[in-house]
Amino acid sequence: MKHFDVFNGDADGICALHQLRLTKPLRSLLITGVKREVQLLSRVPVSSDVSVTVLDISLDSNREPLLALLRLGVEVEYFDHHFSGAIPDYPNLRPHIDTTPAVCTSLLVDRHIGAKHRLWAIVGAFGDNLSPAASKLAESRMLQPEQIERLRELGESINYNAYGDTEADSLISPLDLYKTLRVYSDPFDFLANEPIAQALHEARHRDMQLAQRLPPKVTLSRGALYVLPNEPWARRVRGVFSNFLSTTFPDRAHAVLSKGSTGDYVVSVRAPLENPHGADGLCRRFATGGGREAAAGISRLPHDRLGDFITAFEQAFADDSQAKPGYR
Repeated sequence: MKHFDVFNGDADGICALHQLRLTKPLRSLLITGVKREVQLLSRVPVSSDVSVTVLDISLDSNREPLLALLRLGVEVEYFDHHFSGAIPDYPNLRPHIDTTPAVCTSLLVDRHIGAKHRLWAIVGAFGDNLSPAASKLAESRMLQPEQIERLRELGESINYNAYGDTEADSLISPLDLYKTLRVYSDPFDFLANEPIAQALHEARHRDMQLAQRLPPKVTLSRGALYVLPNEPWARRVRGVFSNFLSTTFPDRAHAVLSKGSTGDYVVSVRAPLENPHGADGLCRRFATGGGREAAAGISRLPHDRLGDFITAFEQAFADDSQAKPGYR
């Protein structure tokens, strides 16, 4: 029987699978991709002679291929924190799903395996912009401030690598990155021995400097919307730039859009950290939108719906504020 590990190619998905397989080694076929490739379960062959573990991709976005597998009796274990909708009631489905804002998939796996590889859970949580949760876990391991900062940098750099529209935008494919780090039970050993760790760190900081020079396209009393250019650096950085804005201005919501070659947009939305709700509801109002309460996105926003999105963003987060266009 073949086993498939299907996982998001961002920091949370990679670190979640890594913890699980360090604890429960299993020869498996790997399916992943850049962060916007959310319908990964459709790549698993619909056959009764397979089993599947799914990590950090929305059940709701993968409902049909999941149901096709479950109806054949395929054993599926599912770890996730995104909007799920109704969870199918099948005895061969083992769901570990928690959509509360302070949880990510790496934390769910950490809970499931009894914190056996907590340092990687910390990396995943930092990458998913859950700094309070990550810091609390770091305290449980009595890490020094400089160690915590190194794990934060690693999580953010792994996450940064996954945000391109295609793998051509990434410095390393998410699959190759996972294969590189899975031999390390300790993330500090990975940092010390793998050049890709430093390369991701340097590229992320370089791209962030470019993003921070851009003014917002629209400002609200409780939020801001940025549009990044049609460049690989902009596509890579939109997620970590969104997280930076969210952390820097925790009382505001943010949307970061990057323009593609067709003129359409990919969208990252962050709800205010002080009230981390509403991001997924906003994005699910648009085709290809989804995510979780605190952070969500739209894979393809048609250019002629930008005005509709700005209006919806304002309604979702700005209350009685008025939009102030800041077109360059």
